[in-house]
Amino acid sequence: MEKIGFIGLGRMGKPMAANLRKHGFELVVMDLNRAAVAELVELGARAGENVAQIARDCSIVVTMLPSSVEVEQVALGADGIFANAARGSVLLDMSTIDPLATDRLEAQAREHGLSVVDAPVGRLAEHADRGESLFMVGASDADFARVKPLLDAMGTTVYHCGAVGTGGRTKLINNYVAVTLCQVNAEALALSQRFGLDIRKTLQVLYGTSASNGQLRMNFPNKVLAGDTTPGFTIDLAHKDMALVLGAAHAAKVPMPVAAAVFESFSLARASEYGRIDFSGIADAICDLAKIDRARVPKGWTAS
Repeated sequence: MEKIGFIGLGRMGKPMAANLRKHGFELVVMDLNRAAVAELVELGARAGENVAQIARDCSIVVTMLPSSVEVEQVALGADGIFANAARGSVLLDMSTIDPLATDRLEAQAREHGLSVVDAPVGRLAEHADRGESLFMVGASDADFARVKPLLDAMGTTVYHCGAVGTGGRTKLINNYVAVTLCQVNAEALALSQRFGLDIRKTLQVLYGTSASNGQLRMNFPNKVLAGDTTPGFTIDLAHKDMALVLGAAHAAKVPMPVAAAVFESFSLARASEYGRIDFSGIADAICDLAKIDRARVPKGWTAS
């Protein structure tokens, strides 16, 4: 079994690394949060000294980091992954980053005799906790076969989307739809509250027509409509991903006016200090802005 490096033990990365350990992978971990590193050490992982040492010791290095900036920082430079990893090693980046950054990383990796796999994560932090993540993978056939045992240990669904770069681009499409549906649902529910409609009846109608969607049916009733906005995926992260969507769309010369409007709505929410709550909480932000009572369903309510 290959030795695995894992850099980035945040809300998503830590449970993913823990699931690798639970499946017996030899793991060397690193994060600025020493408490997160200590938790993985308790599970049998080894604490890495620095990026260069992890790259020298591990044939696959996983990164789960906030943005393109951090991923390129750990990959490039004299102390980075590419300058220190053995030929044939793989950078498995599970971050959601600018696809053009992935293209740059892949080109740099080839110059060092290395390869890159982009495998951003679908679903939420609670799914990562349970080992039920979904992965969208961009990789050669050989690299996909090599990393798939890791992905299977961390998730239940793995899609090989194509060559390097297709995983991240697929993730942007997915997140564009998910975040935009949150915005649409939030506006609709705020309007229903202003109209004085029974939220339960409104949801039953929406669930029974083509207006239904996964966010409204699966996420909202368990999160914002139940008064729970503890983050599985924050408004800040949704805003970041919409910026990536718009940047990629501009680069590809694809007009996305709806994406621009949603981006600005999430900008307003962040400016009003809602950034750290769950992205379903955009419904609360809109109700508060309109001075409407927040939409809530009774405890234990279901549409059936």
